[in-house]
Amino acid sequence: MTDLLYSEEEEALRAAVRDLLTDHCDAAGVIARAESDAPHDLSLWKALADDMGLAGLLVPEDRGGQGATHREAAVVLEELGRAVAPVPYLTSAVVATEALLACEHAGDLLDALASGRRTGALAVGLHTAPGAAFTTVRLADGALHGELTGVADAAAAHVLLVPADDGGLYAVEADAVTVTPQVSLDLTRPLGRVALDGAPGRRLGDAGPAVRRALRAGAGLLASEQLGVADWCLTETVRHLKDRKQFNRPVGGFQALKHRLAQLWLEVVSLRAAARAAADALATGEDIDVRVTVAQAYAASVAVRAAEEALQLHGGIGMTWEHPVHLHLKRAKADSIAYGTAGAHREALAELVDLRAP
Repeated sequence: MTDLLYSEEEEALRAAVRDLLTDHCDAAGVIARAESDAPHDLSLWKALADDMGLAGLLVPEDRGGQGATHREAAVVLEELGRAVAPVPYLTSAVVATEALLACEHAGDLLDALASGRRTGALAVGLHTAPGAAFTTVRLADGALHGELTGVADAAAAHVLLVPADDGGLYAVEADAVTVTPQVSLDLTRPLGRVALDGAPGRRLGDAGPAVRRALRAGAGLLASEQLGVADWCLTETVRHLKDRKQFNRPVGGFQALKHRLAQLWLEVVSLRAAARAAADALATGEDIDVRVTVAQAYAASVAVRAAEEALQLHGGIGMTWEHPVHLHLKRAKADSIAYGTAGAHREALAELVDLRAP
């Protein structure tokens, strides 16, 4: 039977990441970055990727990585979700890395991403679900031409992994393309439009299986990020309602609010089980498609509801720009359409378990 509880090593990893984020990723700093032209916290990314070695968790040791599993990566993403950390961990250390692991000619680039020396981004729209069609660019005379939109963290990437119309996945240096920022609800995970005008690229392998593997891992581990967002919202709301007083008693003592929080707690606990099951499936290779789609069919609604409840139950202060609850609501809303909507995953799940609508 699969053990979804956290191991001692996973809890130690959580403590280390949380300590780092507590010291270097305060809400005021994240909000200030979101308002600037440089939303990514590159010093925090260096600490996570290079100093702590977390960028290479999914890469085998003989290929320059840490040789850990998706379970450990999921713990990291839970903590990054709690802090709404503006770092390209999901896009580079998970999605781009998984794409490279499926390519036969990715050795040196995979090593660079695993070590944290370089950052990568898969040039596929963030909204794309695993198995869905994705946009490709045109390959002509050995150069790439075209435009790709909605690419998450493209501005922070040193190298872009670009699918072409010949069926290949190509490594393209960031200085060979033009990245234009796109308006995004979640300012901590900016989107970009990538324009290629005769950009040179190095073929890494076949795009189809690489992109599908990458998006599936992204969707599965995104549930852990959504869990982190929801857990922070629940924890901070409970703390606020214990401290805030009205009619000379703690607001949290009112029965109606107790019921709302109890219901939310049940949903967050269920999300934890679904997210852990998805991470474990990715780690073990057992029943991956079903567990990932179950997690994503459930995660979005819980994360969004947790953030909405946090906003409402914090009262007036929750509506202010200075309070970090809006960061979590925006991340939850943006995540709800990342790597496929809940509806798309429910449709995929119906196909997988042969329960299609009549």
